[in-house]
This record gives sequence, structure tokens and C-alpha cells, in this order.
Amino acid sequence: MGSGGIAGLPPCQAPGPSAIHPSLVSAAPEMAAPSHVLPFLSPAGSAVCLRSGRRAGLLRCSAAAGQAGFFTRLGRLIKEKAKSDVEKLFSGFSKTRENLSVVDELLTYWNLADTDRVLDELEEALLVSDFGPKISFRIVDTLREEIRDGKLKSGSEIKASLKRCILELLTSKGGNSELKLGSRKPAVIMIVGVNGGGKTTSLGKLAYRFKNEGAKVLMAAGDTFRAAARDQLEVWAERTGSEIVIDNDKKAQPPAVKRGKREGFDVVLCDTSGRLHTNYGLMEELVSCRKVIAKALPGAPNEILLVLDGTTGLNMLQQAREFNDVVGVTGFILTKLDGTARGGCVVSVVDELGIPVKFVGVGEGMEDLQPFDAEAFVEAIFP
Repeated sequence: MGSGGIAGLPPCQAPGPSAIHPSLVSAAPEMAAPSHVLPFLSPAGSAVCLRSGRRAGLLRCSAAAGQAGFFTRLGRLIKEKAKSDVEKLFSGFSKTRENLSVVDELLTYWNLADTDRVLDELEEALLVSDFGPKISFRIVDTLREEIRDGKLKSGSEIKASLKRCILELLTSKGGNSELKLGSRKPAVIMIVGVNGGGKTTSLGKLAYRFKNEGAKVLMAAGDTFRAAARDQLEVWAERTGSEIVIDNDKKAQPPAVKRGKREGFDVVLCDTSGRLHTNYGLMEELVSCRKVIAKALPGAPNEILLVLDGTTGLNMLQQAREFNDVVGVTGFILTKLDGTARGGCVVSVVDELGIPVKFVGVGEGMEDLQPFDAEAFVEAIFP
């Protein structure tokens, strides 16, 4: 389609031939058969030209709206999967839940005279699960005040208030955890993080999620530091039925984004080299990477997702700060949470930076990268 369009709307391109989930397909007006009358030979040529221009403008507008609707529904469908996969989330946080099982023991036989002792032990349980001192103290102070004011009169009411405090913190500080995929194809997602955090694996599992919803996915093998990363991503491309761009001499992200635009891909997932957040030079390369992606497709990337290893607990906070300061993180993927009892770090990182958790890794399977749902998370750690 030509570069012209209605003012304020970006030029659009036709979607690719991929099979798209029926719920993602929006009705589009049928295009009238082209006129074979040449305008410059016809007395009504100017009127035909005007009508054709108006029709083309309307079709461009409809295409733009259709693409925006596609991505809105795609993000919502992926998020809704979290509600249907509650069991996976529940089992994935089993170690954190075991750590916090003392809460039920403390509150089952709670009485007013034991308030100070019970709240002190509750505070300790939160700290051990890596909720962090600031959050733990704040929650316990809130509970103490509500008990003193007579608002909480039983152990079950205290537990309900505890869960409400955590949920309110996640929703108020973290905002909407749905993916923001923009309004035109392709949506570009840049994955960043340190080595060993599960960055490339998370990208592969994210591709699997998109493919399951009927999206046409292109991967960019952008990890130029680790030779095995490209091989690993090729395996993920084969497993998920995605296409992949590999450039052995330079960064693969720009050619992948250009190909995604040219061939009508729905989503381009850009891997990047893992790097320590303490290495200033390598961190600055991420800025360059983001700029070349934006040059290839103005407005991209739509999301910059930072992968954090959940087993590091509160130690991830400094990584998150540094990456956010340098590249502007839009969401977190927290991995390996099934192997740790430090699940409170989910709350800590949201509270500290006000950036939403988009996905959590709760297992080794392709389906075990779960869209984050705050309510399901709270129920999983405090059943």
C-alpha cells in the first residue's frame, strides 16, 4: 500500500497470509472492483478520481483500525490465559506458599492479646519470602492499625486484609500487565537481561504463546556474544513454527524488523546479548540497539521486556534499576519462580519501580511462561 494516508494515521500494510484465530479477525469493508476507465480520458474523470481517493482513504483508515483491534484482542487473549491456567500458577509458587504457610498457623488461633507477637512473626515470614523490608513493615503497620481500630476481629479477617494490601499494591503500582502492542504491524518486542536469566528461553516461550493465538511470528537472533544463543533460538523457531533472521556479521534486529514489515508479520521478537548491568559500555549498546530498531520502524519497539531471574530475589532490584535507567523497561518477565521460595520479589520489584510484571516463569515446559495476573498470584501464595 502506498505511503499516503489520513492525517494522524500511520501508513498500513496488509496482514500476512498466516492463519489467524477467528476471534482476532475483524470485519473489513469489501473493496469494490477497480474501474477500467482511465480518468484522463473520461469526462467524469475528476469525479472518479475523487471517489477513488476517498475510498482509498477509508480503506487505509479501516486497515489501521483493524490492526489496532487485532493487537488489542491479542494482548487481551494472552492475558486471559492466566485466568484459565491458575493451576499452573498455583503449582509454580508452591515453595513460596510453603514459606508463607506459617501465616495460617499464626492466624488460626489469633486473639487480641497475642497481636504483637503474631504480627512480628508475620513480618518475619514476609521478609524471608523476599517481600523486602519496606513492604513488609508497611503491610504489618496497616494490619496493626486496623486491628487497633477494631476493623479486624478475627484471623480470617486479618488474612483477607493482608491479601488485599498486596493486591492493591500490585494493581496501583504495576498498572495494566497486558502487552502493549501498538496499532500497526508488526509489533516489535525487545527482550533484554543478564546472562543466565532465561532471556532466550523466555523469548521462545513467548513466541509459542503468540503462535497459539494465530499470530505470525518472526524472531531476530540478536545475541552476538554467545554463539550457542543463535542455535538455541533456531531450535525454538522450529519448535514453535516461527521464522527466524540470523545475521552472523552484525545485529539481526534491523533486518528482522524490515522483513517483518515487508512480509506482513504480526510480531517480531528481538533477542539481545546478555550483559551485566554493571558494564556501562555494554549497557550503552542497548541504547544503540533500540535506536536502530526505531530507525527500521518508527515507533518500535512497542515493548522492552527485562528478564529477571526469580531465584536471585531482592538482588534483582539493582539490575532492574540499571536496565530501566538505560533503555526504558516497559515490563518484567520473572523466571524460575517455581524453583525458589522468594516469590515476594514479584511485589518488591513492582513497588520499587512502578513497572508491571508481564509474565512469570513457573516451569520448564513451553506453556509455563504465564501471563501475570495479580489476583491469581495473591491467591497462589496465600490460598
